[in-house]
Amino acid sequence: MANKQSFTREEWTKILESPMVAGIAVSASEPSGLWGSLKEAFASVSALASAKLDAGSTELVRAVASDFETAEGRSDIQKALRQRFGDAEPHDCVHRSLANLREVSSILDAKAPREAAAFKAWLLTISQKVADAASEGAFMGFGGEQISDAEKATLGDIAKALGTSV
Repeated sequence: MANKQSFTREEWTKILESPMVAGIAVSASEPSGLWGSLKEAFASVSALASAKLDAGSTELVRAVASDFETAEGRSDIQKALRQRFGDAEPHDCVHRSLANLREVSSILDAKAPREAAAFKAWLLTISQKVADAASEGAFMGFGGEQISDAEKATLGDIAKALGTSV
């Protein structure tokens, strides 16, 4: 079973940030305004927190969720996200996120092949929850569409980056 010790520090940081990166890719593909962005961010964090309690979660997923709760883990994520997205426009955020997810996919395939598929499926689930979190194009909560075409395309791109299907 893979856990934090199965990876180098750099690899672990990429894996640790991947749940947030998966959510950022969807959020950046179709910016939702302040309220929608907060809902989407909450969807990522909520999915991460619930994974620790889910009996069906793999050891690797639980390790990421546990490390996210530590001060060191949060600090590593904040630094990595600042470096990756600090100056990026939304379009760049999507491309940078997909590049990160391709790297994570390769790391998982090489170092955690038995858990790779489950971890990638978890990242897709997080992406879907973010897409479902806020309506796009709504005005004061009315109208709009649940998942925009841009978000649907990004969900497909995430699946490709991870080497899976939606």
